Amino acid sequence: MQQSYRPSMTVRGFAVMACLVIVLAGIKAASAIVVPFVLSVFIAMICSPAISLFVRYRVPRWLAVFLLMGLILLAGLWLASVVGSSINDFTKHLPTYRAQLVDQFSWILDKLREFNIQISKDKVLAYFDPGMALSMTTNTLSGVGNVMANLFLIVLTIVFMLFEAESLPRKLHLALDDPDMRLSQIDRFMKSVNRYMVIKTLVSLATGAIAGLGLWLMGVDYPLLWGVVAFLFNYIPNIGSVIAALPPVLLAFVQFGPSGAGGVAVLYVAINMVMGNLVEPRFMGRGLGLSTLVVFLSLIFWGWLLGSVGMLLSVPLTMIVKIAMEANEGSRKLAILLADDSSAEAMLSQPRSPADDDTDSK
Repeated sequence: MQQSYRPSMTVRGFAVMACLVIVLAGIKAASAIVVPFVLSVFIAMICSPAISLFVRYRVPRWLAVFLLMGLILLAGLWLASVVGSSINDFTKHLPTYRAQLVDQFSWILDKLREFNIQISKDKVLAYFDPGMALSMTTNTLSGVGNVMANLFLIVLTIVFMLFEAESLPRKLHLALDDPDMRLSQIDRFMKSVNRYMVIKTLVSLATGAIAGLGLWLMGVDYPLLWGVVAFLFNYIPNIGSVIAALPPVLLAFVQFGPSGAGGVAVLYVAINMVMGNLVEPRFMGRGLGLSTLVVFLSLIFWGWLLGSVGMLLSVPLTMIVKIAMEANEGSRKLAILLADDSSAEAMLSQPRSPADDDTDSK
């Protein structure tokens, strides 16, 4: 009897990597379609608890969906008009701000020379342009704005997703041949990502509102624009709050000098200390169980693959990959590498299911 050929682990590894490269290349090529769809999915996740609350109070689902979408559209159009005018005005004055910032930067170098610290202005500016943070912010907002240009398509997709949200978990279980709903990974995934998105959105809204109000009281130009920047960049883990703080700090430096920049920096540090270390952990609990290094690398990877939207959604997208790997015994070791210490120990202590044992025996 002829023995069946079984490829080695190396061959299977190369095959998986080749398939992964092909899939990622396809996603990158189709990003114009993929990015609005991914954004619609996560906006639908954020809106789903509000729809459930309406339904609980005997409001028909269709009416709740249209009411919520109407409110979101009105708020979005108003915010887009105000922020759009601010971006246009800021972009128009950007060369002036950049020149003033370089002059202020030269003043700092002159002060350092008084303490016998000799630093060449030309060499510093060759490696570091202080105005680059201002340009980077406008470019990032422009990238998000280009995605939101497909507003009608995104809203229509969200509406249909919200109508299907009630039956989606049941369909997933049936599609994976689990009519009795014993696959806890699906339910855990949907609850954890939904909870993360809702809490992160509420915390980001509070962060943006406090930052915008504080900058308005301090007299910094375009406070609404910087409040929106703080709201959006709060989704970006680890470095998002730093990136959001740089433009208003530099602008305050141009307007009011070092004292104004220091005041704005203190404002952002206080906001992020309270929101990031007190408010968010209190409601988020243990979090989603990703290591800090993986969170940072996911920011780079999803930003390269999906642009600005990928950076904003890097954590939930990585969480999807991690939970999908946890569900399969063959890829559970990779899921452990993505997890933080406590989650990795919890995964190692989980008993193997009979289905996994049967798979290994085959």
